[in-house]
Amino acid sequence: MREGEEIKIVFTGPMGSGKTTAIAAISDAIPVSTEVENLDRDSVDKHNTTVGLDFGQVALEDGQVLRLYGTPGQVRFDFMWRIIGEGALGVVLLLDATQVTTLADLDVFLDAYGELVRRQQVVVAVGRTTAPGAIAVADVARRIALRKKVLPVFSVDVRRREDVLLLIDALLNLIEASADQEEPNET
Repeated sequence: MREGEEIKIVFTGPMGSGKTTAIAAISDAIPVSTEVENLDRDSVDKHNTTVGLDFGQVALEDGQVLRLYGTPGQVRFDFMWRIIGEGALGVVLLLDATQVTTLADLDVFLDAYGELVRRQQVVVAVGRTTAPGAIAVADVARRIALRKKVLPVFSVDVRRREDVLLLIDALLNLIEASADQEEPNET
């Protein structure tokens, strides 16, 4: 990554996992959002949901600009995942530990971003881990290990700027390590 370079990061995960909130927590400006009234309150009890994308940005001290894109969470919008994911250098996968579908959701989104998963340019963030009945972060890590992958898994509160910045820092380190591995050795 070079000075002045723009870096595209995608925040993805199921509806209600905190993508819009995470982007708002770290964006330098008020994020662009395409939220509308949630008409599927039986699945996830939240008032609004993203149907297009969220967008924010963060200027780093070294002159790089992080472009933050959030996907809609519903599988019926999976075509948007591909569109938004085009050209992304990494993915932050957000999960809600209180949902009974957490592990199945993990599989769906890891499959959707297969190439970035293969290159290990994905961090997994699990929210609401202290709620009663929440799935353990270790269970998420075990599910990833069953796929023969090693990805960082964090317990986070996406409302906290520090937590989201930790995810970004971890992801940028993965991207940097991946770039270092791809460069030919000079002798």
